[in-house]
Amino acid sequence: MTLKPSAGDGSELEWAKSSYSTNDGPDCVEVAATPGTAHVRDSKNAQGPRLAFALEAWAGFTAYAAGR
Repeated sequence: MTLKPSAGDGSELEWAKSSYSTNDGPDCVEVAATPGTAHVRDSKNAQGPRLAFALEAWAGFTAYAAGR
């Protein structure tokens, strides 16, 4: 999996979407990193709710998910 820049939505964050997500589906989550925080949103609802995780927690989650 690689990350590709997401279409701009006017936010100050630079969002990235998985290369597994295509324009004709399926939709995925998008991630934006800032110092100390990983921000996550639904690519189908870019203006909707967002989650924020400490980078250490996000790294632990992604390592766990990759091992599944």
